[in-house]
Amino acid sequence: MSATERFAGGVAVITGAGSGIGEGLALEAARLGMRVVLADISAERMESVAVAIQQSGGEAFSVPTDVADAEAMTRLARLTHERYGDVRLLINNAGIEVVGFIWDIAPAVWERAFRVNVLGVVHGMQAFVPAMRASTQPAYIANLSSVGGLGMMAQQGPYIASKQAVLSLTECLALELSRVAPHLQVSAVLPGPVTTRIFEDAPIGQDAASVGYHLNVMKGMLAQQGMPARQAASIILEGIAAGDFWVSTHPVLTQQMASARAQYLQQLNRPTLTAEATAILGPP
Repeated sequence: MSATERFAGGVAVITGAGSGIGEGLALEAARLGMRVVLADISAERMESVAVAIQQSGGEAFSVPTDVADAEAMTRLARLTHERYGDVRLLINNAGIEVVGFIWDIAPAVWERAFRVNVLGVVHGMQAFVPAMRASTQPAYIANLSSVGGLGMMAQQGPYIASKQAVLSLTECLALELSRVAPHLQVSAVLPGPVTTRIFEDAPIGQDAASVGYHLNVMKGMLAQQGMPARQAASIILEGIAAGDFWVSTHPVLTQQMASARAQYLQQLNRPTLTAEATAILGPP
């Protein structure tokens, strides 16, 4: 079944909807005929997306939300149900990047990264899953991990670790719901390079000079080689609609990274930097 057939007329809730992949998902969900609830910490960015949806004839409802705050997510769920009723599609997309050496990143930055990237997903599931489980209608939950969740990278420790955690949480959620709510489908979304603001918005470690090269390379790579967010969003929504657990914007890259990870674990190899990763990091 196509994404249009699966989702048209339903309600979508998308966190981190003010920019990047979240913005693309919101615009694409509206194009499919969904009523879209936008959640983002930036009211200005979110409203811009809402206006774009409305000008295209769609319906959007904006709720300023910090996913790191459990009460804010509970409020988001309450307002959504009061306005629209059952949710057909929940996408826990909000996330932030951090660049720096593990020992140079301030504790507050570490905490913020995990509260947004990991607990933000947990808060989304806790706020929405009970009502989705109680409903008899088929519904869909997708959590945004990353191809980075299948690998490792120096100077991106908070992001890689948090995205591996999101993947593990999503696997556990799929197992749990298969037992108690089989009408709910779970997908783990692993985007590859997509053109977003993630590195522009990324906090960095205290040794800024040492990570500047890495940061600039990643910004340039996404700007020049990244997939447009709308294209990525369309692929993601089609994958969810198809019933896939693993949903990737770059299937070949994802398969390569999964195979490399499997071999690494099977052989209990020592962590090493590939030539490509070394080039991205620049001189030590």
